[in-house]
Amino acid sequence: MKNLFLLIVLIALLFLLNVSTYTVQETEQAIILQLGKMRGSPVTTAGLHWKIPFIQEVRFFEKRILHWDGTPGVVPTGDKKFILVDTTARWRINDALLFYRSVRDVENARFRMGSIIDGATKDTISSHPLIETVRNSNKIFEDIDENRRALKASESEFHEIAEVDTVLDRDVRKVVKGREELSKLIAQRAGQTLRDLGIELIDVQLRRIAYQEKVEKSVFDSMISEREQIATKIRSSGEGEKARVLGQLDLTLKRIESEAYRKAQETRGHADARAVRIFADALKQDTGFYEFVRNLEIYEKNLGKKANFILTTDNAFLHLLQKGA
Repeated sequence: MKNLFLLIVLIALLFLLNVSTYTVQETEQAIILQLGKMRGSPVTTAGLHWKIPFIQEVRFFEKRILHWDGTPGVVPTGDKKFILVDTTARWRINDALLFYRSVRDVENARFRMGSIIDGATKDTISSHPLIETVRNSNKIFEDIDENRRALKASESEFHEIAEVDTVLDRDVRKVVKGREELSKLIAQRAGQTLRDLGIELIDVQLRRIAYQEKVEKSVFDSMISEREQIATKIRSSGEGEKARVLGQLDLTLKRIESEAYRKAQETRGHADARAVRIFADALKQDTGFYEFVRNLEIYEKNLGKKANFILTTDNAFLHLLQKGA
């Protein structure tokens, strides 16, 4: 009987110990509710903690960073263009007591965050042009400036390329804030309100930006047409530069050929003059030899063609042969 009593007492003590303690994990934080009212500060240190049994209740909340996905919605931009915006955010509970008092749980918190972040997104995007939500920097202008500096440094004559850069500079608008800065503005505006709910908004990102389906095709066609115009300008400038380079090449080639022809004619003239001089000197030495060679050349040209000649025996044409006989 005594052993049974000790066993009952032990079980009662274990039960009392169980309802008087609670464990907080590393990823959790907890608040104590006493008869429905919050007591003390949030418990953020992991380990075993005490509470008053049957009177106090423990509510656990996440201490880790949580994720929120918004519902895509249509938002007008500052330049009156309607776009579909899809946002996402990271957040965490930084004041568990305030969080419980204002939204109770995570599901309600996500619902409240949706209306707050969507409102901040619409306010921010509607006050800026579309280009601010699409591009994040002015790198295209930096590339244009770098291209101009390179052309100037090399003393290039590609004036048409510089002209195309000027066209791009004029047609493409510069970004004042950019997509990342708009995301920070949205997070700043929404974060001020969410702090009153015990929520710390870490960041907001514009995950996707698109036109409405009914206007997307016309916008894409307009963008394609604009890019084709710029491509045509660049292609036209390239063709013009090609023609200029080929013209210079042809002019240089003709100048080289003319100079080579002049030198060839001078060399040929000097050679002919020297040949005539050598030939004249030879004639001075023996006129009979020159007559002999010339007759042999005439015989070679005329007698070797199977021609028929009717000549008298005393014809001067055959005097060399007669002389030899």
